[in-house]
Amino acid sequence: MQDLSFTLTSIDEGRSLRLPNLRAIVTLPDRQTLTAPLGLGPLLLGKSPECDLVVHDPKVSRVHCEVRLTEKGVLVRDTDSRNGTFIRDVRIVEAFVPPGVPVTVGDSTLVVQPSGGAAVLPLSARSAFGSALGESLAMRALFAKLERIAKTEETILLLGESGTGKEVLARSIHQESRRASGPYVIVDCGAVPSNTIESELFGMVVGAATGAVNRAGFFEAAHHGTIFIDEIGELPLEAQQKLLRVIEARTVRRLGSTQERAIDVRIVAATHRNLRSMVAEGKFRQDLYFRLSVLELQVPPLRERREDIPLLVERFLSSRNPPLRASDLPPETIPMLLGYDWPGNVRELRNVITRLVLFPELLHEILGPEAGGAPAARAASPPVDEAAKVNPEEAEEKLGKLLELSLPEAREAVLAELERKYATAKLRRYDGNISRAAEAMGVSRQLLHRLLDRHGIRAKDGAPDHAASKRG
Repeated sequence: MQDLSFTLTSIDEGRSLRLPNLRAIVTLPDRQTLTAPLGLGPLLLGKSPECDLVVHDPKVSRVHCEVRLTEKGVLVRDTDSRNGTFIRDVRIVEAFVPPGVPVTVGDSTLVVQPSGGAAVLPLSARSAFGSALGESLAMRALFAKLERIAKTEETILLLGESGTGKEVLARSIHQESRRASGPYVIVDCGAVPSNTIESELFGMVVGAATGAVNRAGFFEAAHHGTIFIDEIGELPLEAQQKLLRVIEARTVRRLGSTQERAIDVRIVAATHRNLRSMVAEGKFRQDLYFRLSVLELQVPPLRERREDIPLLVERFLSSRNPPLRASDLPPETIPMLLGYDWPGNVRELRNVITRLVLFPELLHEILGPEAGGAPAARAASPPVDEAAKVNPEEAEEKLGKLLELSLPEAREAVLAELERKYATAKLRRYDGNISRAAEAMGVSRQLLHRLLDRHGIRAKDGAPDHAASKRG
């Protein structure tokens, strides 16, 4: 019989979620202890200050393992740690841990224990919130919160890994709010140069800088609407101070001006970074963090809600021209998608579906021949000389599929395929040596590592390998 004190459980005929009160306790080699509550979001354990449980143990990796609560119990997953994660002297990749059973990480011990009664959270009756989709308990619990929050004017902070759909949720919040008829303005702090971010946010006047002209910033553009500040963790400290003032005063002053302009905006911010650890390191203002996190919501990664994958696949396929169904893909596609770990989350899934529609014969190369709960091991790319061979009929068929796409979609699909084959070929030419391959490609080692992660290519021999997507 399942121990309900260790599982997420749907109750009240699916209208509510029973969330047990659990705490993760780490005992360090010097016998000191660390504790953290285990809720709907995962707990990361490791030496990195961005982890939820920062463990100062020489044998613990930067991000050593992840602990999360599921419908089947508490799941501990090793995140490619150097020295491994063990349960009763057995090294694990991932395993469900019974109450009170110790998990060994380095020379430290992790135990998850009940800590009182359970909370009851409402679940949305819908499998969508605006354009965001999800039938999983985690997403329905998130939708239930958003349905209540959207109608308010409160500031929202969305936290989650890159590609989880934070921008889709932000836009949906705007569409479900009383400001839906007003403007929706997006500012990506990671894409705007640090020396222009202030003028982009707040605007400028003539004389503020060489060649400056009168121009409104993002905040003025969002007047009577919503401003979505994406990747706010990348915002420079000086700009953070000015943003705090704008949030508190609800006025904005353009660079070079003394005039205050009243603004009426709803703020939704998002980041993949751990802002609390950034505050502790002095990289993010504590007062700004408190202003932004009035309503703080965690967006679950795709690997924690695999049951949503078929729904998302149908959405991506139905939006194509002409519309497609999952049955139009190779029959083993869905099981293989369910078996993959999705380091790039929903964004990666969408890109994979685009490639599978264009190149269904590459299914096993893209995802690997194995299906099931464990991450799929990807198959090796064909040798360069084989990959270079072109079958005229196949080329004609691929061209026909490309013509079904818009120009941006077709460009992205072709470039992604070219990028993957090019990086694979270069690595093979230089026997998997990253430095030599990067030099020959005319790019930095860091950029080449990102390309390998994006396409799941193993550096050793240029063969796709799921583990590569977790390194770095």
